[in-house]
Amino acid sequence: MEPVPKVALLIETARGYGRDLLRGIVRYSRLHGPWSFYITPGDFHQAVPKMEQWGGTGIIARVETPKVADAILATGLPVVALDLSEQQLSPESPLSGLCEIVSDSHHAARMTAEHLLDRGFRHYAFVGVPGRIWSQRRRESFCDRLGEDGFEPHVYQSPKRKRDREWGREQTIMADWLRTLPKPIGLMACNDDRGREVLEACRAANMQVPEEIAVIGVDNDSLLCDLSDPPLSSVALNAERGGFEAAALLDRLMRGEIEDPRQIVVEPLHVVTRHSTDVIALDDREVAKALRLIRAGANRPIQVDDVVATVGLSRRTLEIRFQRALGRSIHAEIQRVRLERAKRLLLETELPIPKIAEVSGFATASYFAQAFRQEFDTTPARYRREHR
Repeated sequence: MEPVPKVALLIETARGYGRDLLRGIVRYSRLHGPWSFYITPGDFHQAVPKMEQWGGTGIIARVETPKVADAILATGLPVVALDLSEQQLSPESPLSGLCEIVSDSHHAARMTAEHLLDRGFRHYAFVGVPGRIWSQRRRESFCDRLGEDGFEPHVYQSPKRKRDREWGREQTIMADWLRTLPKPIGLMACNDDRGREVLEACRAANMQVPEEIAVIGVDNDSLLCDLSDPPLSSVALNAERGGFEAAALLDRLMRGEIEDPRQIVVEPLHVVTRHSTDVIALDDREVAKALRLIRAGANRPIQVDDVVATVGLSRRTLEIRFQRALGRSIHAEIQRVRLERAKRLLLETELPIPKIAEVSGFATASYFAQAFRQEFDTTPARYRREHR
């Protein structure tokens, strides 16, 4: 009988992203284990167990400090690391030879930018966390995507003094910065923790959310997002699947089946829209009214003529103004909203595909499948299977 693998999980449990990774790891263990786990519940700062006493066989860890790195490397055990920094990935670093699981910050940031662009903002901002590689990557990709449309976001500079980065002091500093921004503005926070802090600073600055400033985070920590005031929109990441794949990779490492470093990418799924970005910031009131109708009617077979009749302009006039404001036709926007709703239902519910087609406003399941394949180059069933 093979001995039970003993795996140290040095992953933050105080955040939704870490908890979802752990769920995926546990699911792999139940299917292919059992495994025995060492874990120290808490935040980013975790303790490496004394492997000689514990008899561990593998590690999945966020490597926060040189001390933790040295302790992990000293074990000589197979390791899958989380989000290594540029310095840790440099050729001279011994950590560069480790397998890694990394969030797809590039596409997550582009998704947030497009979510805010769809709401018609003309001004944008970003708030990150200093010293975090994923925050840096998200800032760069957010700015790059907006730069493609000719916008240059305002970027918050965190206080240099350590004591000023304590939230009791930084809240005032951030609130003062927020007051200087042009309004209305769409703001990306690098993660949900930072998004919650931005919302607190908005309240301190007497700024209305989302009318003056719309805020969106990343990770979709549902509890944290719902406890925010107002509830925070966020990009959902497929972290549970990432945890499952990280466990599978560690299993192969522990069995000696692979030696070369591999990378697992945690992909973004979709934006979960809550009150903090539930706004249309277009100067064109008729187009904004049309957009509200389209989004409110995403579960009904609404047609272009329905939108035109509600707005009260001629079809040609509204089409011209739609193109000017959003760069796409009324029909294209209706289709986009329907497909985004369908994607969420595929991932978040057990509804059969014909029912999803119906409640996403498509006349038939076959037309839904055709439109889905044309837009995403895959079938609804395959999308559900590959992304859940």
